[in-house]
Amino acid sequence: MKRHGRQSGSHPDNPGLADIIERNIDTMADVRAAEQERSTLQDRLADRLTWFSGNMWFVYLHVVWFTWWIAQNEGLIGHREFDPFPFGLLTLIVSLEAIFLSTFVLISQNRAAAVADMRADLDLQIDLLAEYEVTQLLVLLRAVGEKVGVDQCSTTELQELSKPVAVREIINELRTRSGAWR
Repeated sequence: MKRHGRQSGSHPDNPGLADIIERNIDTMADVRAAEQERSTLQDRLADRLTWFSGNMWFVYLHVVWFTWWIAQNEGLIGHREFDPFPFGLLTLIVSLEAIFLSTFVLISQNRAAAVADMRADLDLQIDLLAEYEVTQLLVLLRAVGEKVGVDQCSTTELQELSKPVAVREIINELRTRSGAWR
């Protein structure tokens, strides 16, 4: 079977890549691109600031800045002391920076949590669909097995596995046993 001008199961970068995997990768890339397009200017700004403040260059920049600030105000370099010990202006600036940085981090985390929730919902939907499909296949296989006289088709375990999964009952039981998910 040919798709998009290439053999089924072939991909220019990875000839062994199956078409279904390629489609899934394309779908994931499309979902991420759509999510990125939906982000506002403020979201992108918060993400960039969070990214920058979470890497070592941010630390290096602050080490240089604090070293210069303290050296300047202790008279080790230059002759102009503008924030004498205990460096009240530096404390104010760093405190304000911490307030804004923590807010940007929270904004980014909220967005990341929303995306993670969406992915978890999608995973659950796919898992429930797969569970339903497997249950239906098991029912069909049991019927075929019983028709041709296979003895193991009517075991208690297979009968239980052939029943639909009661998701709400499982969640309620998990809540009861663990005290979680309240």
